[in-house]
Amino acid sequence: MTAVSQTDTDDSTRGAPRPVAQRPVLLVVLILFQMLCTAFFVYDVIMDFREGEGTVLHLMPEVAATLGLVVGLVFEGRTLMALLRRQAHMEKSLGVAAGALAELMEEYFRQWGLTPSEADVAAFTIKGYSIAEIAAMRGSAEGTVKTHLNAIYRKSGMQGRGQLVSVLIEDLLNGPLVPRRDGA
Repeated sequence: MTAVSQTDTDDSTRGAPRPVAQRPVLLVVLILFQMLCTAFFVYDVIMDFREGEGTVLHLMPEVAATLGLVVGLVFEGRTLMALLRRQAHMEKSLGVAAGALAELMEEYFRQWGLTPSEADVAAFTIKGYSIAEIAAMRGSAEGTVKTHLNAIYRKSGMQGRGQLVSVLIEDLLNGPLVPRRDGA
């Protein structure tokens, strides 16, 4: 099996912290905290109104603040759901694109007659890894990786990494990643 796989496609973000918006659990916790605060304000307004405490000048700002919190919660909940749907759609699209790229790479590797080791090195090269990084990941010497790269470029007729990547991108852009449905 070569290094080409659908789960291997985004190594550029290794170790990078994800923004809060990409961590739905934190957003849910924040919304739950806001719900508790809103419940407190609603309870306080109801109790003030029931007990006849305060004047209209005292109750109106509390009612307005409480309504603001409720509207904000509804908006945040709807926004969170929309973001989660969008994220799911984007992940699905990324999976389709990654699968198409993986299939395209495998097809080229077969056409060029690359050995499994050469295919691994080619895949890592296309992903942007340096010779030293590829050697470290494969547990081999840099000279071995360079030898594989020379064989890859010779067999493929390419002159370097840029040309190798551009051939794949050009093929991906020439056709749809997903077959069109009738009526679409």
